[in-house]
Amino acid sequence: MKPASHPTIPPQKEGVLIVNLGTPDDTSWFAVRRYLKEFLSDRRVIELHPLLWQPILNLIILTLRPHKSAHAYRSIWREDTNESPLRHFTRAQGEGLARALPHMKVRWAMRYGNPSMASQIEALVKEGCTHITLVPLYPQYCAATTATVCDEAFRVLAKMRWQPSLKVIPPFHDHPGYIEALAQSITAHAKTLDWQPQKVIASFHGMPADSLTKGDPYSCMCAKTARLLRDALELTPETFTHTFQSRFGPKAWLTPYTQETLEKLPAQGITRVVMVAPGFVSDCLETLEEINIRYREVFLAAGGTHFTYVPCLNESNALIALLANLVTGKTEATPQTQSQARAS
Repeated sequence: MKPASHPTIPPQKEGVLIVNLGTPDDTSWFAVRRYLKEFLSDRRVIELHPLLWQPILNLIILTLRPHKSAHAYRSIWREDTNESPLRHFTRAQGEGLARALPHMKVRWAMRYGNPSMASQIEALVKEGCTHITLVPLYPQYCAATTATVCDEAFRVLAKMRWQPSLKVIPPFHDHPGYIEALAQSITAHAKTLDWQPQKVIASFHGMPADSLTKGDPYSCMCAKTARLLRDALELTPETFTHTFQSRFGPKAWLTPYTQETLEKLPAQGITRVVMVAPGFVSDCLETLEEINIRYREVFLAAGGTHFTYVPCLNESNALIALLANLVTGKTEATPQTQSQARAS
């Protein structure tokens, strides 16, 4: 028996924490600046030495960029819940996963911004979770995304006397359930169109080109996701391609660039395109503002006639089922998709 003075120990439970990149709390200059400062101060995101980077960040970028970013966020902000789409969908994913896994404690967090990973890990521990499954919501592994989620989790655990065990879900870029869900969403979206697409473009977030030679598998995983998705849709390299967006700074980034591709296609006779973003599970600034607003304008200005964007999986049943399968270790997909994945 425990002595009367022994601290109370809650019943042991299993916890799940899903984590997405992050978002400002509102569209004010100060909120956006606060978010950007945390995000761009991460050594995984910007690999320049702090003595070189911090003056540039604080004196130039954090003075000029918050205004531009705030304007972009305002163009997609959800007025119904007064939050960014990323926060809205990540919360919905957490709620959906909690319903799918009623025997577990499920929480959601942002790597940068609120709710913080530290607050949610600490909450799970207080609720009695002695085992936590960490789910970075990035299909493709990247040091600037997946690895920094792990870094933060380990920093939080380092401060705890009694640490929970931690399992990190690996990238799911080639998971049959993910490929099938993407293919079905694109097919369903295409059926709503009154025009025939000529090309499907899968746009992934960009990374510096030297990330590959430094050992980051991100570009290879993007290529595999694109290839498996192309095969699942039964398209050809002429009717399906993948590109990279969100280039930042003067360095060379992974190519081909999404914007340059869209600018060139009309001159090649391709005027009707479908855009999809298989590197994101939730619609966010990069999909709703960059792709669906800015890139749409670029394509139409170059001579394109038809442009459509397929929403991310967001809080769909397919994504919730996929996340539940990742947590529990199941692999489920239709026989057709499984055979295509094996053949690839």
